[in-house]
Amino acid sequence: MLFTDLAFTLSPGDLLYVTGENGAGKSSLLRILAGLLTPEDGEVLWDGADIRGHGVQYRQSLLFLSHLNGLKDDLSVAENLSFAVRLTEGSVQPERIAQALNAVNLQPYLNERVGGLSQGQRRRVTLARLWLSRARVWLLDEPFVALDAASVEILKGRILQHLQDGGMTVLTTHQEVAIPAERVHRLKIA
Repeated sequence: MLFTDLAFTLSPGDLLYVTGENGAGKSSLLRILAGLLTPEDGEVLWDGADIRGHGVQYRQSLLFLSHLNGLKDDLSVAENLSFAVRLTEGSVQPERIAQALNAVNLQPYLNERVGGLSQGQRRRVTLARLWLSRARVWLLDEPFVALDAASVEILKGRILQHLQDGGMTVLTTHQEVAIPAERVHRLKIA
């Protein structure tokens, strides 16, 4: 048993920081929220109904970025992003991919094979999906890992913009990264 008696509600514009020691269940909580794991007890509600009954509608409202980057080394940066977006939202225009890569300072790597990138560059490729996503809820597992200070600031700005646009974000973190959202909630898993 990782955790019990968790309850929280998010509204548009809300940011939830989930903290806790390694192995406490932070990533498992995000997987439950994403519908990838089923809670032993309880339920996850979306618009008042259990997510298991929402299917495609819920998944289209959600972007889950794991602490693993989920990239294919043999594909280019652009191919990885195009593939990821096609899975959830259909096709994406090449210029949108170029704009997303520009936002994370990776546009020169557009056609580079992901296998040749550094860990920080790989993380920024994954995070470029935030500039391509139309999802209302972002579940971000350790999004600041392997990022330099400038990239942390860029990511903070993108999350803040998402919240100001009425999105919701749940993120796990071991480091205190202050995002000046209007409504910030904290959940510590012991």
